[in-house]
Amino acid sequence: MIGGNEDIQGDPVRRSPSSSRRLLLASGGALALQGLLPLAARAQGAWPAKPVRIVVPFNAGGTTDILARAVAQELTKALGQSFVVENRAGAGGNIGADVVAKAAPDGYTLLMGTVGTHAINKSLYAKMPYDGQKDFQPITLVAGVPNVMVVNAEKAAARNIHTVQDFIKLAKANPGKLNMASSGNGTSIHLAGELFKAMTGVYMTHFPFTGSNPALFSLLAGDMDVMFDNLPSAMSHIKSGKLKALAVTSATRSSAVPDIPTVEEAGGPTLKGFEASSWFGLLAPAGTPMDIVNRIQQETAKALATPAMKERLQAQGAIPSGNTPAQFAQFIDREIKKWAPVVKASGAKVD
Repeated sequence: MIGGNEDIQGDPVRRSPSSSRRLLLASGGALALQGLLPLAARAQGAWPAKPVRIVVPFNAGGTTDILARAVAQELTKALGQSFVVENRAGAGGNIGADVVAKAAPDGYTLLMGTVGTHAINKSLYAKMPYDGQKDFQPITLVAGVPNVMVVNAEKAAARNIHTVQDFIKLAKANPGKLNMASSGNGTSIHLAGELFKAMTGVYMTHFPFTGSNPALFSLLAGDMDVMFDNLPSAMSHIKSGKLKALAVTSATRSSAVPDIPTVEEAGGPTLKGFEASSWFGLLAPAGTPMDIVNRIQQETAKALATPAMKERLQAQGAIPSGNTPAQFAQFIDREIKKWAPVVKASGAKVD
């Protein structure tokens, strides 16, 4: 009896046929549940399951901020989750861009990058906190815009400044006495001014602000003498008559302000070939799943293609894009190569 009891307790595989069937059925059910768990987890974790932040590496009110908020509004409607703009200004856009470069690649932190953060700064700054290509996954180019050379209208009238050549004449007669505002070191606004200085031989003192809006306020207050601002952020002040637009910095005139000449047209032979336009696009941290990247690109492209959005952006001088991640990556590569010699020729450098 004792021996028989030991055999029953010590041999776990000796069971009745009905017990074995029950065990197999239970095991199969457990395996089926295990197979369903990843699907349930994926369903619960479907992107976006919480608000998405779009980091703007400049202060509120500038073109980067204007475009980011327009896109955020459309993505919120299309994807059913809030897309929230977060302004992280400083160091020519490098501070905000670095925040995104080091964020989790989960689709919940995006960047509205610029020609400064992803093309110019690489050549301008002696040391960069991030790699604009390795640390980011391009999503889509949102829009390109010309810059515009603007002066305080009241001061311009008092100084008899009506054209680019009038301004050059004043600057040459007052070396170092005129103040040039920008949205920060390394921005296209800054570099357009540096290129203008290099090509005309004038000397102006550069005052970098933490965004386009504070720089514009200083210009409107009469503290600054000139700014090469992005056209969308300067447009309302041009229309109100508070700022006088002398020229656009693109190769051709803008359809939004067709009466304003290009810098090349207005500046004469010394400014032949002058071009310094800006662009703005969405990027994510490197490693962000491509299904998320492609979805953001597709929804952004749809929004940019609507008549209402086209009209809204073009009225401000912006040209909407919406290209693919691969096309945007190629565009960034070309822009880096384009701006490197411009930065070198301008002599601009930031330690």
